[in-house]
Amino acid sequence: MSEPHSSARQGLPRRNAALGPWALVTGASDGIGAATARALAEAGFDLVVVARRNDRLTALAEEIAAVHRVRAVPIAADLGRRAGAGVFFRALDEEGIAQADIGVAVLAAGFGSTGALADADIGTERDMLDVNCGAVLEMSHALARSMRARGAGQLVLFGSVVGFQGNAFTANYSATKAYVQSLAEGLAAEMRPDGVHVLCVAPGPVASGFAARAGMTMGQAGTPEEVARAITAALGRSGTIRPGFLSKLLGYNLALTPRPLRVRIMSRIMRGMAAPPDRKRQEA
Repeated sequence: MSEPHSSARQGLPRRNAALGPWALVTGASDGIGAATARALAEAGFDLVVVARRNDRLTALAEEIAAVHRVRAVPIAADLGRRAGAGVFFRALDEEGIAQADIGVAVLAAGFGSTGALADADIGTERDMLDVNCGAVLEMSHALARSMRARGAGQLVLFGSVVGFQGNAFTANYSATKAYVQSLAEGLAAEMRPDGVHVLCVAPGPVASGFAARAGMTMGQAGTPEEVARAITAALGRSGTIRPGFLSKLLGYNLALTPRPLRVRIMSRIMRGMAAPPDRKRQEA
């Protein structure tokens, strides 16, 4: 295993260097995860990239190392399994990377589905809970402990514009994102005295493989790079950010709208994005 390039340390702005030398990105094989990994490498962090697809991870890590002259370590792990977080942390230790050196953790792994819940495959919907909520909880718990012990760090969790109210045709997915939004807000308040920042990212529609696999047809979609830039700009902060025009528009316009009306408005929007009833739902 090669030694880290010195530029990975010297190139970090003071604000980012205070968080820690390594950044972790889950769900890094494509979409927002891959774009965020590239943005963090450009900011000077050494990278640990995690997803299930080892071939894509390895290609991404090689690209990042070559372009940005930082260390980039791929770790293939299925975080949706109960033992997934443990498998990851053991692999991290085998790579010679201390968990305490993870200064930024972007937990971007997740997947969604569209259509009526009554028509959905319940196994897929339970898997969604495991990936979007269970894995985020386990990773947040482990990383919060090590960041608290160091007195510094940045957790980045992924909510969504659909996580602020119930939504027909993405009922379970929206509920998982409501959980993440609430978890991030509570963690931010808990960990503020410890010097640890917790950010929740609540994007609107984003043109990525995630949307295609969820069976979503979208207009005015943002880009993964737009979300990644918003994350790197917000490092060292807690709170919620809304990358993308549509997320900001819906967030600000619906903020004072009574919740039942918000549910109706967002459900109408999601009906227009949902896949036909016979479309298969697939994991990200």
